[in-house]
Amino acid sequence: MLEIGNTLVSLDVVEKKFVCDLDKCKGACCIDGDSGAPLEDDELRLLKKFFPKIKKYLPTEHLKVIDQKGLYEKDADGDWVTVCHPSGACVFVTYDDKGLARCAFQLAYEKGEINWEKPISCHLYPVRLAHYPEFTAVNYTYRSICRVAEIKGQMLGVHVFEFLERPLRRAFDDQWYEQLKNIAHEWLKQKDAPQH
Repeated sequence: MLEIGNTLVSLDVVEKKFVCDLDKCKGACCIDGDSGAPLEDDELRLLKKFFPKIKKYLPTEHLKVIDQKGLYEKDADGDWVTVCHPSGACVFVTYDDKGLARCAFQLAYEKGEINWEKPISCHLYPVRLAHYPEFTAVNYTYRSICRVAEIKGQMLGVHVFEFLERPLRRAFDDQWYEQLKNIAHEWLKQKDAPQH
């Protein structure tokens, strides 16, 4: 683990290579999971605020689930998560003409209709944050659906922390990210140095 301020960053975030390969996975992380995307407390308000703007992008069957269950719920651990359709897809997923799963919030954000991109847990994926009283853990979570992303990351030589630069800056701040980047490059240099 690397310590940066009050965060502990898993070495996998630094050492593993990763680049999303949406053409191959079709946005599987939005449609395949045990429960919805983890939500920060302040994001519950943002879901409510921006839902009227993104509603038009959602499939009818997702809107039906939202009518029945709402925009978010508590998971088995008592944490707030987005609601899922019985198929496993997040209710905020919309599909393009190639069958690619996309977040309706992100779609509206890209079109300039809202000023919030999507829940930070989605933006950071496959990194997950775990908040504790003393610190926040920043962990890489391996799932088989992301094997194609690891292969693409290896091919392109891009590490997890590099691929997730923008969301990590959003989750923490620029100074935190610059610190991570410097420590990570130093760590990787030492790791790759020939052993005498």
